[in-house]
Amino acid sequence: MVEASNDRAAAAPGQPEPAGHLRTLPRRAYRFRVLGMGLASLPVMAVLHELGSAWPYWAWMVFPCFIWPHLAYALARTSADPFKAELRNFLFDSVLAGSLVPLLHFNLLPSALLVSVSIADKINTGVRWLWLRSLPGLFGAMLAVGLMTGFEIAYPTSTLVLLACLPIMVIHTLAVSQSSYQLVRKVQKQNLQLAEIARRDPLTGLASRSHWQSEAARLLKRHQSQGHDATLALLDVDHFKSINDRYGHAVGDDVLVAIAGIIRHTLPQHSHPGRWGGDEFALAMPLGLREAEAVAERLRTTVEAIEFPHHPGLRCSISLGLALPPDTGLALREWMEAADRALYRAKHAGRNQTVARDPVQPPTA
Repeated sequence: MVEASNDRAAAAPGQPEPAGHLRTLPRRAYRFRVLGMGLASLPVMAVLHELGSAWPYWAWMVFPCFIWPHLAYALARTSADPFKAELRNFLFDSVLAGSLVPLLHFNLLPSALLVSVSIADKINTGVRWLWLRSLPGLFGAMLAVGLMTGFEIAYPTSTLVLLACLPIMVIHTLAVSQSSYQLVRKVQKQNLQLAEIARRDPLTGLASRSHWQSEAARLLKRHQSQGHDATLALLDVDHFKSINDRYGHAVGDDVLVAIAGIIRHTLPQHSHPGRWGGDEFALAMPLGLREAEAVAERLRTTVEAIEFPHHPGLRCSISLGLALPPDTGLALREWMEAADRALYRAKHAGRNQTVARDPVQPPTA
């Protein structure tokens, strides 16, 4: 009869919870407790009416159905640990549900409804094994009250009682489903955000190394299977350690961000720029070697012209190594190694230049 709703507690009892969750769990549980307990009162009252039950039965029914939801909320809100207090409330919900079953003389439909909804609510909280921990209280209360009332049995469910069960079956189920839907949508949104974070380098905004590798591998596969143009470029910032040492790592980050911005605006459509690591970038372009060399030169000259207003004396340059894709039978690793050798030649020849290599051939037998 209680649903924890959106930000459910996935941790086991006793583990620390986020501050926002601690503040909002009692309020969210309160709404569902009022709804569930209030709707549960309808079949309980219908059965008590048919049985002609004495006033103590009616008085007890009032406590779990109309008083307990508000009392539970007050207990959780005033507790030093609202989350743990709400877990205790969940367990006591089961005790109350179990205590009502013998008062109904175990009338089948409402009794099964009370038990199943009580257990389902514990599962819906997302707290591990809470439903299992609630079973002793549920069945213990059922046994205790049964012993007090003589275990009177009246299984058949009348049409009146059946009709009284419909609101909790329909309204409560739809309310819980709506809450679950909101949770699923929230999780989906968070998963999309996490996936985007995993795909992007946090400093430069370019593709992360792993995401870039998958995109470059797809480009290589299209080249090898369909003959599409492709060129790989590795780009390294010249003397980047000296920039960090002289101006500090924050300025070094500014340099990387500026170069990343130039890369984004210079590369043609359907290219895949990524940060390979440190001051090195990897660019997979759907271009032939001569076109890719022209793009690389535009990158190099644009980077060479960057000015940093707060550091007028700071200038930076890049070296680039380009390689055509390897023949069928070789993979991204060989393509990277070819571009890396070209980059080494560019740096060895004095930096601030572009060097291209011919296609990588498979080793001869």
